[in-house]
Amino acid sequence: MGLLAVVLAGPAWFTALFVIPVVASAAVIRCRTTADRDTVTARSLVGSRTVAWEDVDGLRFDRGTWAAAHLRDGSDLRLPAVTFATLPRLTAATDGRVPNPYA
Repeated sequence: MGLLAVVLAGPAWFTALFVIPVVASAAVIRCRTTADRDTVTARSLVGSRTVAWEDVDGLRFDRGTWAAAHLRDGSDLRLPAVTFATLPRLTAATDGRVPNPYA
């Protein structure tokens, strides 16, 4: 709503400023990782991918980013909202398939 005065007073290209909060809101709502005992599903802004835990070789954590699951085929799957600090929750959701480093 704060951008409304700028958009109405300015040229037409200011309307692009309305797109930024809409895309950011959609990303917050859509991006997530869902895990259970058998599978992990990573949802991004434009799609989702489900893999079985048997296809995951391990998890990688880069400084300041979300985890990435290294798959047996050599590819990586980014896991939105999974950080090193949330590993105990991932351990509980997978019934121990992912070890808890804090235990």
